[in-house]
Amino acid sequence: MVQFIAHYGCHVFLPLIVALIWYKPQVMMAYSIMLAGFLIDIDHLLATPMFSPNRCSINFHPLHSYYAIGVYVLLLIPKKTRLIGLGLVIHIIADVIDCSFM
Repeated sequence: MVQFIAHYGCHVFLPLIVALIWYKPQVMMAYSIMLAGFLIDIDHLLATPMFSPNRCSINFHPLHSYYAIGVYVLLLIPKKTRLIGLGLVIHIIADVIDCSFM
């Protein structure tokens, strides 16, 4: 249960905290863009089985690979892609937290 709360709490509340602190005038827009980081979980559809409670997503799924993570970090640099990059990096951080419970 602690793992579930830590994982999904990070997915949902960390983008909200970032939006409230650094994007106050556009909180809902910034939060929505960062929540779109969930979309990289579409690569879970390629796995067999699709869900395995004891599997770490990092470097298992294509959009969770080290190469993809490198791209997500690079998206933090330009201001135009920073919110997307933040959402993706926060998503990866949540998945790393999930992997640390294994």
